[in-house]
Amino acid sequence: MPCKTIGIIGGGQLGRMMCLAAKAMGYRVAVLDPTPGCPCAQVADVEITAGYGDMGAIARLAEASDVVTYEFENIDAEALAFLEKRAYLPQGTVALRTSQHRVREKTAIRDMGIPVPDFAPIADAEDLARKAFYPSVLKTATGGYDGKGQVVLETSGDLEAAARALAAGECILEKRVPFDMEISVTVARSVAGETSVFPVAENVHVGGILHTTVAPARIPAGLEARAVDAALEIARGLGSVGVLAVEMFVVGGEIYVNEIAPRPHNSGHYSMDACATGQFEQHVRAVCGLPLGDARQLAPAVMVNILGEHMDSNDMGNLAPYLPLLRGGKLHLYGKAEAKKGRKMGHVTMLGDVEESLRAIGATGIWGARG
Repeated sequence: MPCKTIGIIGGGQLGRMMCLAAKAMGYRVAVLDPTPGCPCAQVADVEITAGYGDMGAIARLAEASDVVTYEFENIDAEALAFLEKRAYLPQGTVALRTSQHRVREKTAIRDMGIPVPDFAPIADAEDLARKAFYPSVLKTATGGYDGKGQVVLETSGDLEAAARALAAGECILEKRVPFDMEISVTVARSVAGETSVFPVAENVHVGGILHTTVAPARIPAGLEARAVDAALEIARGLGSVGVLAVEMFVVGGEIYVNEIAPRPHNSGHYSMDACATGQFEQHVRAVCGLPLGDARQLAPAVMVNILGEHMDSNDMGNLAPYLPLLRGGKLHLYGKAEAKKGRKMGHVTMLGDVEESLRAIGATGIWGARG
């Protein structure tokens, strides 16, 4: 119940927004992160500065918390096993372990009868040469995000470069899908098994990083229903608790699941301003065993990410490029100490007419030619 302490593993922007939602509901928050003064620590009650594999620090977090959750997937297996024994971790480890390894992830979803792009596990360079097909994408089986850890294979001439990427370890080869649109479905499932679904979102990535999200997605009702059904099936099949984001490709009238994230997701940020209950509040409700909130969307929304290259690195308070967007939108900055290229520094959510919002975003030149 409120006034208890929620422990969060990871202190980035997702942890920060989770913390702000929790504190608005009356909870205390403890955070574990290796960076002093990380975004979440700036608003939390207890800061534990240590690596995610530091078992002493994990023990301190467990001791300080009544319930523990996480903001990202790459948590040490030993730490997870410890938490399951020493702390209340309602999300468990099944969904987390599944999402940590792309082969396990694709296999589990395929075994549920849900379409995924064709794939093959790759052990080494010789295995790649035997199994290669084109066009495809070679990805590291673990780690990697925002387009990192990936090599595109158009022809056999790309095998050498792809093989060099195998130095990172086990990989997965996936069919390169000529998709019409990328969409995502954010669902929540509580400890009691109650489920809630946010409106399907339409996403555009640039350079492997999410650029804009439009919600609701501009897709037919039948396709929307299939996407929602698939996301709910995955959440139930994995016994997921909390928020789960499911990213999909739309190809003609079909959907293919690309990947999942067992926590709040960048493509769900629009819900903070556009829905009766945002994804972070919904996550807190779900892991704490409270009734889930109303996920109904109150206004059309377009979310645009702000990256390090879009900010003046000498003045983190320079908001001039974004001021025109604030007449119809909301600005969220994450409190990161240093602006770096490709680093997510914040986002703006525009409310109202989607086409007008997209034109306003384009007029700022924030994303330059890439926008």
